[in-house]
Amino acid sequence: MASASAISSHAIVQRELRGGKAGSVRQFDMVAAPAEALSGRRRWAVRPAQALEPRRKMESVAATVTEEKEEVSEVSYEQLAKEMEHASPLAIIDRALEMFGDDIAIAFSGAEDVALIEYAHLTGRPFRVFSLDTGRLNPETYQFFDVVEKHYGIHIEYMFPDSVEVQALVRTKGLFSFYEDGHQECCRVRKVRPLRRALKGFKAWITGQRKDQSPGTRANIPVVQVDPSFEGLDGGAGSLIKWNPVANVDGKDIWNFLRTMDVPVNSLHSQGYVSIGCEPCTRPVLPGQHEREGRWWWEDAKAKECGLHKGNISQENSQNHAANGKGAVTVNGVSNISDIFSTQAIVNLTRPGIENLLKLENRKEPWLVVLYAPWCQFCQAMESSYVELAEKLHGSGVKVGKFRADGEQKPFAKQELQLGSFPTILFFPNHASRPIKYPSESRDVDSLLAFINALR
Repeated sequence: MASASAISSHAIVQRELRGGKAGSVRQFDMVAAPAEALSGRRRWAVRPAQALEPRRKMESVAATVTEEKEEVSEVSYEQLAKEMEHASPLAIIDRALEMFGDDIAIAFSGAEDVALIEYAHLTGRPFRVFSLDTGRLNPETYQFFDVVEKHYGIHIEYMFPDSVEVQALVRTKGLFSFYEDGHQECCRVRKVRPLRRALKGFKAWITGQRKDQSPGTRANIPVVQVDPSFEGLDGGAGSLIKWNPVANVDGKDIWNFLRTMDVPVNSLHSQGYVSIGCEPCTRPVLPGQHEREGRWWWEDAKAKECGLHKGNISQENSQNHAANGKGAVTVNGVSNISDIFSTQAIVNLTRPGIENLLKLENRKEPWLVVLYAPWCQFCQAMESSYVELAEKLHGSGVKVGKFRADGEQKPFAKQELQLGSFPTILFFPNHASRPIKYPSESRDVDSLLAFINALR
C-alpha cells in the first residue's frame, strides 16, 4: 500500500473536487489546496472525527447542514449571474452542482445539449439527467438516449405526458392538429405539464439554452436566474433556480467542444438537423438557415418556443426586440420596427394595392411579392438577397413587391394570401387570378430566379 507521502497533489485535489454532494460532511486527513485556491467557494471547517464527542458531532453536522441551506437560500442570483457572466460552462456547471448536489438535474433533449452532460462529467461530481419523452420523438433520438446512458454510465430519468390528456387531445383534434391551430396546445400536454411535474422534484435545473439559438426570445438569458415560470421542490415563486451554462457560447463552439472531446451525438445531426424536437415538428435546415427554422416551420419566428422556456417570451415585448438591432418600438402589440426591403426596385404594397392585385385576372406584368414582418429574423436574413433579386429584375417585365402582413393585416394575409409563416413569397402570373406560393426554404437569388423563370 502506498504511503501518504506517495499520494500525488493531483490525486488529492481530485479527491477534494469529487467529494460528497452539497449538504454532506466529509472527513479529511489533510487539506488538499491552500485557502486562496478555494476563493469563491464556501470553505469547509475540517476536524478529525475522533476529536468530537458523539452528541457534539451530531450538533456539528446539523449546524453545518443548516448553514448550507441558509447560504443557498440567501444567494443573490442576479449578482451571481453578473459574477459568472464570463465564466466557462465547466466552471458554471461545477458551481451549480456544488451548490445544489442531488437537488439539481440536467435537462437533456437528445440534441447538442449532450455537451452539458460532458461538462458535468468533467467536474467529477455526481449529477442527474432527466428528459421528456413526448411519445413523438425520432427513432434516432431514442437510440441516442441509450448510447448516452452507456457512454456515461448514467440512468436518464424520463418523464412522460399524462395518457388521459394525450388521448383526449388526439380523439378530439387528431394526431396533427398543430399544423392547423399551432403547436402550443400539443406542447402543453406532451412537454410543459410533464416538465412541471419533473421540476417539482428539484431545487434547480440546468438547460442548454444559448443566446444565438433564437435572437427573438433568448437574446438576454443570464447564466443563472430564478426561474420565472416553474416551481421547485419547496413550492412557490422563487423556489426553482435555472442555470444556463452555455448561454454565451456560440453554436459552432459547442460543436468544436463535442468533436474535441469525442462526445457521442445524435445521428440526425448528420442528416441536416440542428435543433431537434418531436419528429412531426422538426426537419433539417438548409445551409445558411437559422437552426430554429427547422422547428415549427409553419409558424411565425417569434412563436418558436414550446413553452419550456416561456419566461423568455414574456421578455420579448418589454425588450422591444432589441436583439435584432433594428430599433424596435412596440405599439398596440405590433412591432413598429424600422422597415426592411427598402429600395426603389421594390414596390411597397398597401392593403388596397394587394387586394387589387388579387382581383386582376389579366395582369400586364407578373409580380413577385414577399409577405413579411420587419421584426422577423428570417425576413431580415433574406433582405439582401431579395433586394439583389429586385435590382436584377428591374426592367425585365417582372414587378417585385412587398406587403407587411403582421399585426392587423395578419388575419387577411392568412385567409387570402396563403400566409403560413414569415416570410411567405408569392408569384402572381400574368393570366391567373390565384398567386402561386414559393415552396422552398432556400431564399438565395438563384433559387428565386429559377422559381420565377419556371412560371413567367
